[in-house]
Amino acid sequence: MSFARVIAGCLLALLLVPAPARASQVTATLDRSQVQLGDTVTLNLRVDDAGGNVAMPDLSALYQDFDILGSSQNSSLSILNGKATSSLTFGVALRPKHVGTLQVPSLKVAGAQTAPLQLEVSAPSAAAAVAPNRDVFMEARVEPQQGYVGEQFSYVVKLFYANDLSGGPINVPNVSGVELNPLGKGLQYDSVRGGRTYHVFEQRYALTPQRAGRVDVPAASFQGAAMDPGDPNSFFGATDNVSVSAPAVSIEVQAAPSDWGNHAWLPARDLSLSLDGWPAPQQVRVGQPLNLTMTLQATGLSDDTLPALSLPPLDGATVYPDKPVTHNHVDGQWIIGQRQQAFAIVPERPGTLSIPATTLKWWNVLTDKMEVAQIPARSVTVLPAIGGGTTQPAVPASTSSAAATASPAASAPAPTPWRWIALGSIALWVGSLLAWWLWGRRRRRAPGAEPTPAPASSAHQARIAFLAAARDSDVAAQARCLLAWARTERPGIQHLSELSAALDDAAQHAAIEALQQRHYAGTSTDSGDSGVELVDAFSRGFAWRSATADRDGAALPPLYPFKLH
Repeated sequence: MSFARVIAGCLLALLLVPAPARASQVTATLDRSQVQLGDTVTLNLRVDDAGGNVAMPDLSALYQDFDILGSSQNSSLSILNGKATSSLTFGVALRPKHVGTLQVPSLKVAGAQTAPLQLEVSAPSAAAAVAPNRDVFMEARVEPQQGYVGEQFSYVVKLFYANDLSGGPINVPNVSGVELNPLGKGLQYDSVRGGRTYHVFEQRYALTPQRAGRVDVPAASFQGAAMDPGDPNSFFGATDNVSVSAPAVSIEVQAAPSDWGNHAWLPARDLSLSLDGWPAPQQVRVGQPLNLTMTLQATGLSDDTLPALSLPPLDGATVYPDKPVTHNHVDGQWIIGQRQQAFAIVPERPGTLSIPATTLKWWNVLTDKMEVAQIPARSVTVLPAIGGGTTQPAVPASTSSAAATASPAASAPAPTPWRWIALGSIALWVGSLLAWWLWGRRRRRAPGAEPTPAPASSAHQARIAFLAAARDSDVAAQARCLLAWARTERPGIQHLSELSAALDDAAQHAAIEALQQRHYAGTSTDSGDSGVELVDAFSRGFAWRSATADRDGAALPPLYPFKLH
């Protein structure tokens, strides 16, 4: 048997080995967490990556606290980036049997267990007593009944109708000093009031008062047309005009505590503050960015009310903040706002880099007291840069002149073959120039004659290395080579910010600023526009500032983010 046949047999055997089956992910959710006795609630059981036929789970554990009115199932298939994902959702209509905090037990679905859920069931409102006498009516409630300026209240309006109903949306009046925003598109379900079954349309709103005092929310209303099945003319499309309204509601709003100070006022039901992205071994190297993400999340506050996130100035490192990312999502009746801020922290010298604790005061509206969210202080060990045997430990490894002279792309990760070929060609060309210059120098030097001064070959070589790096896509090499070239004329230059401060040209300032952003902020790079910008800015050399300007001019301000209180 030939070697090729052995390889082919092994490959066929691997193909015949069945792929390991992925375990299905199962989640259970309720469409509402609070209902009144007589309302229905939908339990959704979602099975992700469901393979084959999945049977309806055993629901017998629900009969203790609920009546099961019916069930349905819905499957979906989506393809994202060439990867197909499927899901199957079982919907179960439940009606609570009694008032209280009811437990939806864990259920076994597709071989996995769901997490238990809780449902708050309250007694029917006063409108339930008159429900049997009316075909259409409305209810409204707001909770909590009292709170603080800036706190989110939950305003819920329900439209009950026994027969078919058509018309426009629910009309909610504008209230001075109050922000009222709908949460979602509304819910539809059935409810039993006074022994009669109604269809219900429920719309929830986030109500946020902007001033202290009593706030009155006028009655919400609905206008439409209803069909009476007992009317013989309804067969021909005859309808009756319907106009109903919900009762007005009011809340008492308190101002922030007088001793709160100038900190951001954050009345929330829950708030968390975290900082992620720490390296697994608590070690980094000089010049190696430490990418951290700070996340602030609050229940009952929208993202536009959350304060900006920042880190204080760090000793031995520079902090580069990225653009913040904010968004909201709705959990039942409450808005959950989130703000994320990414930071690139670039160590500048070996040793211990300490990041102090970050604290944020907020007011817990559930316990009615002040709390503090805190990110504890952390420290990481900063090791010297690889191959960075320099006598200037404060200079980041990315600006090491020794590495720049040796190879413009010495620290580039995973270089491609064509890059090595290009670098080899440049090295041979530079070596040929150096050999030619040395040979000509020996020929021109006659015995007893006064030696001629040596040309600035190191500056010329550094300039050639920079131009080659500028046309490449390695941002680290571009920074190293630019600094190496500058040090041939100003040996005291240590980093890009100091180089920019020593120049007197707007185009060169802008090119260095763009290079720093690409280098430290983690933005995408390309070898086209960025390289052309660098070549154009420094094609005529450095535009150094005069000594008088250096004495009179002020240094560039440091890049410090706003401090979070």
